[in-house]
Amino acid sequence: MWTSTLILIGRRITLVGGCRAAVRAVLAALIAALTGVALAQVGESAPDNGFTVARFDTDAYKQPASVLSYQESKMFMLGRSHFKRRWIAPITFNGEWGLGPTFIQTRCSECHINNGRGMPPASADEQLSTMLVRLSLPGSDEHGGPQADPNYGDQFQNNALQAQEVDLRYARMFVPAEAALYLDWEDHSVSFADGEQVTLRKPQLRIEDLAFGPLGEGAMFSLRNTPPLIGLGLLEAVSEETVLEIAQAQAEHGVNGRPNYVWDAINKQPALGRFGWKANTPSLMQQTAAAFLGDLGVTSWVFRAQNCPPVQIACQNQDPANDPEIIDADMDDFELWLRTLAAPAPRDVDDPQVKQGKNLFNQAGCNVCHVPELTTAREYPAFPKLANRTFRAYTDLLLHDMGEGLADGRPDYLAGGRDWRTTPLWGLGLSETVNGSTALLHDGRARNVAEAILWHGGEAQASREAFRNMPKAEREALVKFVESI
Repeated sequence: MWTSTLILIGRRITLVGGCRAAVRAVLAALIAALTGVALAQVGESAPDNGFTVARFDTDAYKQPASVLSYQESKMFMLGRSHFKRRWIAPITFNGEWGLGPTFIQTRCSECHINNGRGMPPASADEQLSTMLVRLSLPGSDEHGGPQADPNYGDQFQNNALQAQEVDLRYARMFVPAEAALYLDWEDHSVSFADGEQVTLRKPQLRIEDLAFGPLGEGAMFSLRNTPPLIGLGLLEAVSEETVLEIAQAQAEHGVNGRPNYVWDAINKQPALGRFGWKANTPSLMQQTAAAFLGDLGVTSWVFRAQNCPPVQIACQNQDPANDPEIIDADMDDFELWLRTLAAPAPRDVDDPQVKQGKNLFNQAGCNVCHVPELTTAREYPAFPKLANRTFRAYTDLLLHDMGEGLADGRPDYLAGGRDWRTTPLWGLGLSETVNGSTALLHDGRARNVAEAILWHGGEAQASREAFRNMPKAEREALVKFVESI
């Protein structure tokens, strides 16, 4: 006999052994009432929207949308080549001038391997390479965003132009990396209701060799794993009105999904945040430009200033390769490539275990935040072919309080220290096939779907407990459904 109290959308429900079926029926009715989505409709094969492809191998995250014209396909291929381009120091060879002076990697594709997720280092002696560390001080900047550290900025760069490759020997000055970044792990065990135990791990960031003095008082850090790049154009094309309608519907039933409004550096005004773990970026062009600057040290028309705080003299004394270092046409190609990367279609939709898992997913309330189906705006001038497309990413693009266990304690515009954007689930089950990574959640702590669910807290605590109390066969069915999306 087991007993567990759940708080589901403002309602307290006590589950007692022997009445699982009855309680699940109640939960299913509540979810259907909240979302307006019949359970039988969720998890069916993906709509034929031109931006979803039936590709399930190593190249599953690399496919273009099927609706591209000949000219758009050419731009797509050019954008892909920019993604793979190796950046190097000025006056050196075998790459594109403009790397650094400080950076994380020399290619976009070194973090997004096969367009997929990053992963934590394999050992405590290995530095972060496909992950990064956000940094800020208490307070906010002039646009309401995080306050950068005066000596290190808003993100650590743990590489710099210091002859770590043969052809960098011609670099004008030795530029020190800002810091060395490592991870240690703290383990603890949790138990399912049937007694099975799972060991969860939590990363502990270790910062060594700070090159420019101590960090500012009250410095806050947030470890971020590289996300996959699939289907981003569809997410960009969802209207703000649709996102706000979802938030309103959730609020009417006690769910606190909230939009993040951030600074649009292109249009010089606040805008709805869509991308990033805390929805802190409004558009794919800005996301691209920020990654070029923060991860590669490459300037663009969006962010023309080098990433060199005043104390970093050697960084400031480096001559830029160009102004900007990536030309506008290349940025346009890159944006189209990113905007038109297709998402893999769902798999095994007729499998009985997947169908069972679909129902359990909804009965546990997972689909309140992981909204199964969205439709893009009726008109989308930025790329008209994205207009009026229905797709199933399983996200609401909103922020939710995920509890103290997942908190990074670092605000980001309207996102608090416990808030995270609902992660899209499409293609998740292919991640290991694509590049070997099964690292889930914002900092890669979860090694599989079950661990990721068990870390859910805050607004998702009821769903976590529903999963934790399921018999093993039902847990496996729910996981298989998530991996099939």
